[in-house]
Amino acid sequence: MSAPYSRHRPCRLSQVPRWDLETEVLIVGFGAAGASAAIEAAGAGAQVCLLEAASGHGGTSALSGGEIYLGGNGGTPIQREAGFSDDTEDLYQYLLLAGGSDADAAKCRLYADNSLKHFEWLQAQGVVYKNSFIATRIIEPFTDDCLIWSGSEEAWPFIDKARPCPRGHTPQWMGLGGGKYLMDRLAERVQASGVDVQYDCRVQALIADDDNRVLGVVARRNNEDRFIRARKGVVLCAGGFIMNKAMLQQHAPKLLRANTPIGTVDDGSGIQLGQSVGGNAIHMNEGFVTIPWYPPQDLIKGIIINERGQRLINEDCYHGRVSQAILQDEGTRFFLLADSSFFAEPEWGPFAKIGIAAAGESWEEVERELELPQGALQTTVQVYNQHAARGEDPLFHKQARWLTPLVKPPFVALDLRIDHCIYSSFTLGGLHTRPTGEVLDAAGEAIPGLYAAGRTTSGLPRVGAGYSSGLSLADATFFGRQAGLRVAKA
Repeated sequence: MSAPYSRHRPCRLSQVPRWDLETEVLIVGFGAAGASAAIEAAGAGAQVCLLEAASGHGGTSALSGGEIYLGGNGGTPIQREAGFSDDTEDLYQYLLLAGGSDADAAKCRLYADNSLKHFEWLQAQGVVYKNSFIATRIIEPFTDDCLIWSGSEEAWPFIDKARPCPRGHTPQWMGLGGGKYLMDRLAERVQASGVDVQYDCRVQALIADDDNRVLGVVARRNNEDRFIRARKGVVLCAGGFIMNKAMLQQHAPKLLRANTPIGTVDDGSGIQLGQSVGGNAIHMNEGFVTIPWYPPQDLIKGIIINERGQRLINEDCYHGRVSQAILQDEGTRFFLLADSSFFAEPEWGPFAKIGIAAAGESWEEVERELELPQGALQTTVQVYNQHAARGEDPLFHKQARWLTPLVKPPFVALDLRIDHCIYSSFTLGGLHTRPTGEVLDAAGEAIPGLYAAGRTTSGLPRVGAGYSSGLSLADATFFGRQAGLRVAKA
């Protein structure tokens, strides 16, 4: 016997026995996207109800470092204080390249043009940013500092298209986990805006008429089905699908190789709800993955090889881009090669299970200890050293500041095995939307009454190889705002 209501099929209007609650704007999910949508919809004068499946606010956004990718229009005050002038066109070109061959130019343009105003909006919500800059390459500040290099801005091919500028803005929060601070501030503003928030309330199905116009939802709370009408529209902000192994197996099986999913509920329900009325899900194979193999940043001077002894990528790009190259390789054994002129233990090594896999007085010794094909590692290092001595990397275009011949023994291979070390991941595919949040069908037509934002959509960060820290929260907060404003005016 099938369940009476399902995220895979809409409840038709003719099947609704009653309306238990009526509102104008109904938002599903209380992460960064849902909070931002609620704030803007309420600010535009709409009656707003927000449903959250968990017992509190935050979602996966609260598990993050809280970084938001910001810049353009000359730069934020923090960028300018650090000596950077961030041109809007440079930000736009970077976002385009980061989005891959199917980048959403309209979303990139809107965000680049309004990113500085978005920074000011975040401050207006009570999010505090310290006027400070960390110049060295890190994953996330252990301090309460703000501005960091959070992407591949200084690396090929990005540096050839856009003048580099640090754009990762972390809120003033001592230590890791600034995402909780960010969500607490947004949640305070949601509460102050008079939004009706209902926790422990899971959406079972969309309610739609025979033409698939979305009119509300069936939600379950306290073991009871509730029929909620949304006179203006429903906004899906329910996260991605990294916690749904069946969906991963179907759409993004390589992400199953990463052993540490970043998510809370993130079961794909928002995406499936949208699909139930004809919403088109795109880039479902894409996801973010990373292993924190630096800092210290000097490890970037090393080279990363697979189990065939081959290099994969220019190691000076964003840690997630390097990790994406590892994910796409068919092998499981990967190593970071370093010599004693710059080697140091990775700061995240104990957490990520990055240990020394081999060491020796010659690369031949290291190769033998790793049981790699005879001569493979030695040839790779020899070719790299020849070019690095001239400040060149014709194969992968690593920038000259990171090039140094690996010639000073003892030599070390750090263990980056994908079936052993900690590789974190989340999904990037989702519903196809306009910049203003309308969910589109396969023909590119908007589905009346349905909007979406955040990781329920395919937004600014479309491909894992182009991801930069802060893009997901930038996408969620900014385009959550756009969806909230648009539905409030419907």
